[in-house]
Amino acid sequence: MKLDFSGLNKQTQKSFGDQRAIIKRVMQGKQVLCEECKQALLLVTPEASEKPGISCRKGCTNIELDFA
Repeated sequence: MKLDFSGLNKQTQKSFGDQRAIIKRVMQGKQVLCEECKQALLLVTPEASEKPGISCRKGCTNIELDFA
């Protein structure tokens, strides 16, 4: 029996691309709104928090980033 993961792979690839585009726009200083609550997404640096990344104030969107 052969399993077909093509649908899951396409969905994962689209999600990764969408997140990468959001990260790029936020780091360029452009305003990006959370899809859930429509609040602006903020860049949280390692100096400001133990969990750096991009998130809205409510926490609907939370993209963790590794600052190396």
